[in-house]
Amino acid sequence: MRRRDLLAATLVAGPLAGSLGTPAFAQAGKPVKLALIADRTGPLEAYAKQMWVGFRMGLEYATKGTNTVAGRKIEIVEKDSQTKPDVGRSLLAEAYGDDNVDIAIGGTSSAVALAMLSVAAEYKKVLIVDGAVADSITGDKWNKYIFRVDRNSMMDAISNALSIGKPGVTVAVLAQDYAFGRDGVAAFRTALAGTGAKLVHEEYAPPTATDFTAPAQRIFDALAKETGEKYLFTIWAGADPMGKLAALNPERLGIKLSTGGNILPGLKAYKSIPGLNGMQGATYYYYEIPKNAINDWFVAEHQKRFNEPPDFFTCNGMVTALGLVAALEKTKGATEADTLIAAMEGLSFDTPKGRVMFRPEDHQALQSMFGFKLDNATDKAWAVPVGTHEFTIEEMKIPIVNKR
Repeated sequence: MRRRDLLAATLVAGPLAGSLGTPAFAQAGKPVKLALIADRTGPLEAYAKQMWVGFRMGLEYATKGTNTVAGRKIEIVEKDSQTKPDVGRSLLAEAYGDDNVDIAIGGTSSAVALAMLSVAAEYKKVLIVDGAVADSITGDKWNKYIFRVDRNSMMDAISNALSIGKPGVTVAVLAQDYAFGRDGVAAFRTALAGTGAKLVHEEYAPPTATDFTAPAQRIFDALAKETGEKYLFTIWAGADPMGKLAALNPERLGIKLSTGGNILPGLKAYKSIPGLNGMQGATYYYYEIPKNAINDWFVAEHQKRFNEPPDFFTCNGMVTALGLVAALEKTKGATEADTLIAAMEGLSFDTPKGRVMFRPEDHQALQSMFGFKLDNATDKAWAVPVGTHEFTIEEMKIPIVNKR
């Protein structure tokens, strides 16, 4: 007999039996089983590996080292989706069906995450998307079992548009030709228009592209017709094109490069590119920018354990763990989907980057983004994103894009 049938039968049996048949009581003492599905191999493996480290550190912090919430131990089933949508989809079905996990977390790539959404609806279990930012995940492809703890493309777009956009500014954009890039450009286009700047050209390249000469030349040609301040803005995940774009010397045409935040290996590459010194943009996280007690612990512990500070996606993983534990504390350990959904809608919790809140309408986690200006002249091995402005939830006004 399925669990919900057993619960229904118990409730019919009488008041005493009904009180014992609540989800929290029925699950008390049993481990909470989580599936952690990430792209551990493929072009986004560096992101996924960081998220796994951050997630475990987040569990440790939130549970004070016990790995227990409301009397229930947390067990993790780890799976590698290989940056392949079909693999991610089948692994999620395997986790819900064969492994009988209560909750799944994953979807580093937007393409992988999108392939997983319908599986969560089919099994009627919660999926927390961690890493993937395409707007369609909490937009037209969304269903009620989906929560996203990461920022979305709209947050990237609005914060970066606010960083460089103003009247008299002209922008062209280069993006990856799949959901992440196209959703990002659509959001950026809308956000930039609100600043008085104008977007005059869009270029899309395959996610695995390594030669950007032709699209860059088309961008240069488009911007050559414009006057005033000019930017080439990139929306890219994985192997970064900024070095190759800088090598084409856009400065000779009065064109500045701009992009969002990056992981430390990417920032190390930026250090050696003189044309990126002083570059402006906005980022999800850089460890020196937020000032709060959780971030202090996170930075100190990561430095002690790994001899380096936490990175962009390490923070992502920790935020996910903190949100999950906050939800389980609110449900008193219950993991039945409808109970979790009710608890997570509107849930607000503290993280290394500040306060985060799951918006009830689309389950998108709303959070601050951080404006920066790159400094290549420090003694660090990477270009330092020096914080210039915190773009708050209220300032960005992130629109709801689903049709709930």
